[in-house]
Amino acid sequence: MKTPKYTSANDPLLNPENHAVLVIDHQYLQLLTVRSHDGATVVNNVTALAKAAKLFNVPALITTAFAERQAVVKEIQDVFPEQKPIDRTTLNSWEDQRVVDWVKSTGRKKLVIAGLWTEICLTFPVLCALAEGYEVYIVTDASGGATPEAHNMAVERMIQAGAKPLTVIA
Repeated sequence: MKTPKYTSANDPLLNPENHAVLVIDHQYLQLLTVRSHDGATVVNNVTALAKAAKLFNVPALITTAFAERQAVVKEIQDVFPEQKPIDRTTLNSWEDQRVVDWVKSTGRKKLVIAGLWTEICLTFPVLCALAEGYEVYIVTDASGGATPEAHNMAVERMIQAGAKPLTVIA
């Protein structure tokens, strides 16, 4: 029998023990303005991401912005009925100490993040997490931007900063 050469900490792949998932601002009003992807596809993909996290016991966090005006997408909340999303008033979820504290409390150095909108709500915390030494994976098909170009340019910006793109199937 071959001895594995990787531990969960240095595994180049994602495994249930080495990452956490952040689902940022998948809310109805944001979804209505997404033009880079079909809204139903984004909902299906982010729901699949949430279900996979739940199935494999991966820590997952849901955030919202201005929840009094718009709820998180029901399909996501249904996966984590016990979780009250962290509601923020800033554009960058990494500026909310509760989000950063939650990430630190997981002890995971790899983050898988999906967000609406790609160019703001995904890009800003991804760049901040990268700057703090996290290995960040962006789920491009469970995120969406105001236009295809806005989404694509934001993805390119995050990749140039060191983020690793993937799709929900990966």
